[in-house]
Amino acid sequence: MSTVRTALLTALAPAVWGTTYAVTTQWLPEDRPLLAAMLRALPAGLVLLAVGHRLPRGSWWWRAAVLGTLNIGAFFALLFVSAYRLPGGVAATLGAVQPLVVAGLAAALLAERVRLRTALAGLAGVTGIALLVLRADARLDGAGLAAGLAGTVCVALGMVLTRRWGRPVPLLTFTGWQLAAGGLVLVPVVLAVEGLPAGLTAQNVGGFAYLGVVGTAAAYALWFRGLERLPVAAVSFLGLLSPVVATVVGWIALGEGLTAGQLAGMVLALAGLAVGATTPRTPVAPDAVTDLVPDLRRDPLPAPTASSVVRPVGAAC
Repeated sequence: MSTVRTALLTALAPAVWGTTYAVTTQWLPEDRPLLAAMLRALPAGLVLLAVGHRLPRGSWWWRAAVLGTLNIGAFFALLFVSAYRLPGGVAATLGAVQPLVVAGLAAALLAERVRLRTALAGLAGVTGIALLVLRADARLDGAGLAAGLAGTVCVALGMVLTRRWGRPVPLLTFTGWQLAAGGLVLVPVVLAVEGLPAGLTAQNVGGFAYLGVVGTAAAYALWFRGLERLPVAAVSFLGLLSPVVATVVGWIALGEGLTAGQLAGMVLALAGLAVGATTPRTPVAPDAVTDLVPDLRRDPLPAPTASSVVRPVGAAC
């Protein structure tokens, strides 16, 4: 599979995530953000586990728990805290810092060099998202800011560790491990903070089904697949699509206004995404490679051929 096709498939994940706001506000119960997060992750994870018929073994028990907590459980919870305590524009702008955080963590843990174009593209992305969604009268809340930044760091670290550790099982099973672990982390939080609703309407069930199947199981499978095949810093830039799509959906489906400043921000964000997502791959240090493929020491790879040198990591999986 070509790198461009892989990037386009990976980009479908944040594009789908951009529809979450509209689905949540139109189809889901009000004031139940943590319940929505749990029902997005846990049922989808359990279904994928049932289909895959494989549970983690050895070190993958704690690795799956860590990845599920970072990528799903803690991230969802912190995201909703920040969304409740901050205007949506501020929360989205904090999330747009993710490519810069990922670039720093990838340099430390994956030996991926931080290029000047990556840093400039990251700054352009943050500026563009700020123009797109930030309002001049936005209020700032300390706890909300801390939650938003913590959520950004959690998912950035989860992305880098997902790439560093690789996966020992088929993609859907690996996705199921993380969704189930993240959903289980959210269960006691939901019971303590929100409790369970008295009942759900058919519309609520349809909304949860869409978010669980399309917005979570399918989207995260594409996202983790992209993390295997593309530089992790480049994948992080694709996340800028989420607030862009959310704004467009709000404009088309919900009748929300779209100003000239927002259009300029959208163009700037997409420009930063295009530059950041096409950053050339930096060779990974030998120790990072052995961590990426756990069995490498016992089963060394054959000598590289011309085709294997240009093929993205994981393309044979």
